[in-house]
Amino acid sequence: MGWLEELHGTLDERAMPETVARIILDGPMLHEFRAGILLELRRVAASRSPWYVSSMSEDFERTTDCKDQLAAAARLCGVDVSHVDPADPDQVRSLIDAQGAMLGGWKAGSDWKADRLPKDQRAVFRAVLAVPHPALASKRQYNRCIRSLRHLEDKRQRMETAQRLRRLVLIGHSGFAHEIPLEQFAADPVTACFIAYYAARKNKRRLFSLQGKENPVDHLADALLDRIRVQAARTDWEMLALAYPQPEVIARLTDAQRGSMMGRWWAVMRDTAAELERAWPAKAGKLSMIVRKGMDSSTWNAMAQAYNAARAGWLNCVTASGADGLLEPFCPGKVMRLMAADLAYWHRSSGGDVDPDTKVWAFLPMPWDVISGKTRCTRADVEGACREMGTDPAARGWTAPRAHGDVAEFRPTPELVHGVEVADPQWAALLRRAGVFSGKRITPGMEGIAIPAGVVTGSLPVYDPAGKYVGSS
Repeated sequence: MGWLEELHGTLDERAMPETVARIILDGPMLHEFRAGILLELRRVAASRSPWYVSSMSEDFERTTDCKDQLAAAARLCGVDVSHVDPADPDQVRSLIDAQGAMLGGWKAGSDWKADRLPKDQRAVFRAVLAVPHPALASKRQYNRCIRSLRHLEDKRQRMETAQRLRRLVLIGHSGFAHEIPLEQFAADPVTACFIAYYAARKNKRRLFSLQGKENPVDHLADALLDRIRVQAARTDWEMLALAYPQPEVIARLTDAQRGSMMGRWWAVMRDTAAELERAWPAKAGKLSMIVRKGMDSSTWNAMAQAYNAARAGWLNCVTASGADGLLEPFCPGKVMRLMAADLAYWHRSSGGDVDPDTKVWAFLPMPWDVISGKTRCTRADVEGACREMGTDPAARGWTAPRAHGDVAEFRPTPELVHGVEVADPQWAALLRRAGVFSGKRITPGMEGIAIPAGVVTGSLPVYDPAGKYVGSS
């Protein structure tokens, strides 16, 4: 595998920025970079030794394919499945439809008991087939084949759903970077280096903290961006916009490219809005947004992040296209994440209040109702809500692209256990197995685990015996 193939592979994973920097350093591109970029690359790569093994997965959760179910269908139905990709839902569905048609028109979603053919109809169907299907030889064989197809369809549906949600999770973190074809990626190595490093920075896990997320553009990413601007005539701006959809990049696209990009972001907004409507917990308080028992906060937060990323990308395209007038009649709002109760209590006890964005979100109609056309939300509505809550609609990204903060200082990727920073990866793995910081009961048999001083290096809320917040550890 070449270095560009290895670099491209990180787009679909959760590689650490240090890993990406090391891949770039091992490649043949160093002559393209000035001394400042090389210095930053070496500094980032050297922050972790090559043999460092993190306790955290360097990938997003993947689903298993239909390999086992296809093998069962091949055995029970006597069908060749060697041409079917077990990870492709469309190919699997085509096989199911083809086999169902040969078994009397059984279709995916049919009741496997009620919709089966009786004996006389099986005999008629067997007689009209040029090549009788082996599953029609007996009632037992027929039932086994239908059952295997039903199991295959059930697995196909689960796989398709998991793949769709994984795609939205990736988009929520790093845009469409993972959808860039290898050929396009390899054609512009300088831009490819930035995209891979920037995506790794965007894919970092959230830290349990009262501070917001840092700017994903650190000094190395900023230097690589400057290098891209220098070679502007050779830069694949459309590829860059897939991972870094900022107005300055989108403005360099053609009208057709901007329109295509706007459509892609809009499609993600629509899909994530539908997922959010299904995931909206009935017990949630729209103003507090605090997790309660029984809520699926993981799905909600993942879809909220994907929706907000898509909304920001769509808004950037609208602005770069000079089409701000589109927002006058139609301006769906942002979506707030659900917050852990202890983090919310920590925030209030340290003098904080409900975030102004949360107040605006609570004031506006649900975005999925706006997108589906059930209700209206105009630019004037959003600006009025922001004024009511004392926040700037443009600066906070409600009606205009939100500006990034200062260029961040690079900090080695921390070992995290449910958002809490831990010094050593072995201790992190042990604490994770024990269920520490998860908000749930400690794993049976590990209740007596003692955490030595210095292992937990991040800030945590500390309470006195009465339950009052008194400081940070």
